[in-house]
Amino acid sequence: MVRNAEKRLASLLNTQQRGLLRGSLKGLEKESLRVDRDGHIAQTPHPRALGSSLTHPWITTDYSEALLEFITPPESETGNTLGFLEDVHTFAYHNIGDELLWATSMPCIVGGDASIPIAWYGESNVGWMKHIYRRGLDWRYGRAMQAISGIHFNYSFSDAFWEVLREHEGDARDLQTFVSDAYFRLIRNFQRFGWLVPFLFGASPAVCKSFTGGQNIDFHDFDEHTFYEPFGTSLRMSDIGYKNNAQAALNISYNDLDSYVRTLERAIATPDPEWQRIGTRVNGEWRQLSTNTLQIENEYYSFVRPKAVARSGERPSRALHRAGVEYIEIRALDLNPFEPLGVNAGQLHFLEALLVYCLLEDSPEISAREQCSINHNQGQVARYGRDPELVLDDGGTPVRLRDWAERICGDLETIAELLDQTRPDTPYGDAVRYYRDSVRDADRTPSAQVLASMRGHGENFIEFAMRQSRQHEHAFKEHVLDPETRRRLEEASRTSLEEQAAIERRDTLSFEEYLARYFDQTETA
Repeated sequence: MVRNAEKRLASLLNTQQRGLLRGSLKGLEKESLRVDRDGHIAQTPHPRALGSSLTHPWITTDYSEALLEFITPPESETGNTLGFLEDVHTFAYHNIGDELLWATSMPCIVGGDASIPIAWYGESNVGWMKHIYRRGLDWRYGRAMQAISGIHFNYSFSDAFWEVLREHEGDARDLQTFVSDAYFRLIRNFQRFGWLVPFLFGASPAVCKSFTGGQNIDFHDFDEHTFYEPFGTSLRMSDIGYKNNAQAALNISYNDLDSYVRTLERAIATPDPEWQRIGTRVNGEWRQLSTNTLQIENEYYSFVRPKAVARSGERPSRALHRAGVEYIEIRALDLNPFEPLGVNAGQLHFLEALLVYCLLEDSPEISAREQCSINHNQGQVARYGRDPELVLDDGGTPVRLRDWAERICGDLETIAELLDQTRPDTPYGDAVRYYRDSVRDADRTPSAQVLASMRGHGENFIEFAMRQSRQHEHAFKEHVLDPETRRRLEEASRTSLEEQAAIERRDTLSFEEYLARYFDQTETA
């Protein structure tokens, strides 16, 4: 660690207020495709028993009508987060008939774009906006890459933690400004060090050939049905995943909140010649929300996003401008196909330690040259991360991935001491030690285990994913919801349907007027 990071860590370890990080909140957004028993994407509508995908607080859809997304409320204990996620999965399995939840990030058998139904959110203006935004993604990038699943990890530090850190750093600015700047310090460092996540947790080294329509995009043949990368960790995070070539020149700034909001809003307001050729509304049919570089903020892809809780109808960038950064969203996690929930507690403990490390390390501004290096590192790790000789760029210095990862994990052991304060056990220290061993032996990583399992069972990618999906189905159908939890989830579904109907009744504006008002929000709105 650099000297300032060591000073910050030492002051936090020695503070009278021990266990400050126990108040940090975490949540998950976990995506899973609904598929039929033959491994094809489900063509059925979002089950009514799961409520409204527009208004349900915990069960919604992502790009596709068949792409479920489960959302956990903020919790201070990882066990509570995973427990809630297990309950929601169990509830879903009791309401999707004979369908399965796909266990891997890379999709099931894809029969072309037409086989992937775009999510539908009802007849309200906000519902139409969500649907047309997804139509725009189809026109711009195609539907197949939108069917890739992942897990987003949401994290926020407590006000008590921020107060102590601000005092220790002798910062006299107001708390909101200090917190936003500190989160951006974390975000810049996560871009620098976040490649460690797909290296350790990546679980998508292979893909069904139907995903590319049989086109070989620089892959190896695993068998007649599967492409793969021998040292790949996360094809989901590679250049075959969600990518907008026009975004490469956006230069979204992560140097401070104002710069981030300004550059992001500029992209939403800047016309793009390629998207202009598509058109917005053609022959009375909406194709996309606008012909600008980005339709809305969510279209910009990033490993990590600053977030604020938006008010009804408020644009995310306006919410950030008003409230400052309230939490961060980490978007680098593949589904772990060996875990029914797609993730386990050890992964989340390690990730939390990495986030604290990114906060405490000094974090200079990212230059255009360094951003190119960051993008290169992320791409190399996604495709070739388990290559023992892979070299990355550490601020202009070539360094072997294994050596860099070993150094970071060494620093994380001290971070784990801070996170384990006041606990009777050492879950953070245990996680760091476990994954440090994976740095030393990459055959322990999920991506290596996926390929080993496929070879051991003589399976192609689809056969492997189906086997894992059926195992997970059995686990969730064996899990019994307690009556109060079942009642709570059933009530949430009923209430969400009523809320969607109420929203549709309240609409008075035409969709064109609604959209104009949405994009015309000002700094004081």
